Order: sequence, then C-alpha cells, then structure tokens
Amino acid sequence: MPPSERSGESRAGPSGASAYGRGRGRAAGDRGFVTAEAAVVLPVMALFTMALVWTLAAVAAKIQCVDAARAGARAAARSESPAAVEAAARSAAPRNARVTVRRTDDLWRVRVWAPAPGPDFPAVTLSAQAAALAEDSMGVPP
Repeated sequence: MPPSERSGESRAGPSGASAYGRGRGRAAGDRGFVTAEAAVVLPVMALFTMALVWTLAAVAAKIQCVDAARAGARAAARSESPAAVEAAARSAAPRNARVTVRRTDDLWRVRVWAPAPGPDFPAVTLSAQAAALAEDSMGVPP
C-alpha cells in the first residue's frame, strides 16, 4: 500500500483539486463548457430580446393605426371637410402613414397604412380600417 493511502491522505492537492480535474469532481475534459454555452446562449437571448422589442413596437404602431382610423371616421361622420378628416386621422397615426377616406352609400370609410417601426426586414405593413354612418344620412326615409 502506498504511503499516501496509509496515512489517510487523498489524491487532492493543496488547493483541494483532485488529480482528475479541478474543483468538485469534474473531469479535465469538462473545463470550458460554461464558456462555450454562454457564447451560444447570450447571442440567442440578445436576438430574442430584440425580436420582443420589435414586436411590442409593431403592436403599439398597430394600435395607433386603429385609433387614427377611428378618429378619421368620427370626423367624417360629423360631415367635416375631407382635409379635416385626413388631418384628424394623421394626427393619431404613426409616422409615414398613408390615409384614405371614401364614402360608400351611407358609410364613411377611413383606412390607415403604416410601415412597422424598426428595420426594413421583415417588411411589414400595418393597417386598420374604420367606418362610421354619415350624419346627413340619418332621418332620411329609405
């Protein structure tokens, strides 16, 4: 029996590391895996966070499109001028939005299109449409 085993000594060195690797029983080939895993996971998490932020910004822009279409339809229903209707819709719309106003029978229809905020890829166009009954059509017999 070797002298180190007789005296109760282990194969661990003065720092507590065993002869098979450092620390808590890891084999020498396992060193560096945490670094490799972090190198893979951190960019994936950053990409996921960027996608989440882009999605939230796109949802906020969609809500602005809906609000703009409703504001324009309300203004059109009150028989305001087409320029005032478009101005009401544009004031609530996101930047670079397009607004169309048209009347079909007794309904005013306002549609708002806007590009999604952020990078051009993916090219997403957000849109919303609202309709309101024209006030001048109320009370008219069919």
